[in-house]
Amino acid sequence: MRNERITRWLEQTNGTAFSLFAVVAAFSTYFCMYAFRKPFTAGLFADQSLWGIDFKIVLIIAQVFGYTLSKFIGIKVVSEMRPGRRAGAILGLIGLAQLALLLFAITPPPYNAVFLFANGLPLGMIWGLVFSFLEGRRFTEVLGVGLASSFIVSSGVVKATGRYLIDTWGVTEFWMPFAVGLVFAGPLVFFVWMLQHLPPPNAEDIARRTERVPMSGADRMAYFKAMAGGLSLLVVFHMILTAFRDFRDNFAVEILSEIGYGDRAAYLAQSEIPVAIGVLAAMAFLVRIRSNRVAFDVVHAVMLAGILLGALVTFGFQRGWIPPFTWFILVGLSLYLAYVPFQCILFDRMVALFERKANAGFLIYIADATGYLGSVLVMLYKNFGAGSMSWLDFFVRSNYFLPVAGALMLVGSYLYYARALRQLRPAPAFAGAVEPVA
Repeated sequence: MRNERITRWLEQTNGTAFSLFAVVAAFSTYFCMYAFRKPFTAGLFADQSLWGIDFKIVLIIAQVFGYTLSKFIGIKVVSEMRPGRRAGAILGLIGLAQLALLLFAITPPPYNAVFLFANGLPLGMIWGLVFSFLEGRRFTEVLGVGLASSFIVSSGVVKATGRYLIDTWGVTEFWMPFAVGLVFAGPLVFFVWMLQHLPPPNAEDIARRTERVPMSGADRMAYFKAMAGGLSLLVVFHMILTAFRDFRDNFAVEILSEIGYGDRAAYLAQSEIPVAIGVLAAMAFLVRIRSNRVAFDVVHAVMLAGILLGALVTFGFQRGWIPPFTWFILVGLSLYLAYVPFQCILFDRMVALFERKANAGFLIYIADATGYLGSVLVMLYKNFGAGSMSWLDFFVRSNYFLPVAGALMLVGSYLYYARALRQLRPAPAFAGAVEPVA
């Protein structure tokens, strides 16, 4: 039940208190969601296969197919969702995902794979619903980066929880995902309760970032046509990036085992905390950029630097200059430096910059829907086209492919939007574009 006194307090309090409350609510809500999505990847499902495909890959593909379909559905649902229905939708969708995990546990393999598809189907819309509470505000970068850090940290934590239940309590790999969900169910309800108290953007927020409104089908089509050139390049880059970010996330247990760190579940969490801290530090400057145009350019530069870092540290790892666990952390940092801006900064600034009727959730879901298709293609290629290659070798090679393909897409996107912006208004001077955070 919503307490109006809390909402009124948030409307009247200073930016720091508001941001802290919002970040805690959004971060924790999405953190808890991961407990219903990722724990199964902590299992090995060894010596099982289906149609010649490793059973763990079958399970991941099943969930990703559901998650991908959810993203396509989310293009409509998230962009049209009325604010008052978001909190209930989050709890209802995650409840359906937990029910699917119960059915996954009690159904024998390989037939239970269908329930991981059912598990992914509702979860793909959670990010957009949570981010909808945050977008269009003066502090959206602060809030968005705080939210984005949740999926960096939470994946390792919930997988470590899953391994702990297996190794210490003897929970089977099939019951473990449902058990982890139960652990996080209570906290989830509390943090969604917090989230629903956030007031809508105020007049100053709207003046700086434009008003965010639900979009009809005609609105979505008009926006896509107007931005198709640059948006298509960003979507292709995001698809490649998501595929390899997901590969590192889904097969972290296998990769860490090959580099000598597979004997402790804690390594799964320890590897992600420095990544989250590094991404937060790198994004801190973006929060201070007042000019939407300058911020849009800087975001492109940060994403490019991220993917180039991956190639650089991989070269150092192969030469023996960088320790294996440090390399695994730095590669994670490189991937998330490019990935996080898509989820909370890039599209929010784009909507504000072009001042067209839109919301960031619509653009995020266009990118995400295609992104997870790339993840499926990469896993199928690993199984059938590079089956003899180890998980580690495959991942190492991906860190050279991504910078080449990604740089082409990012440079193309930058040139496209730079030309479009020159037609709208003259370029702002950088002086005065950055302001202290309120």
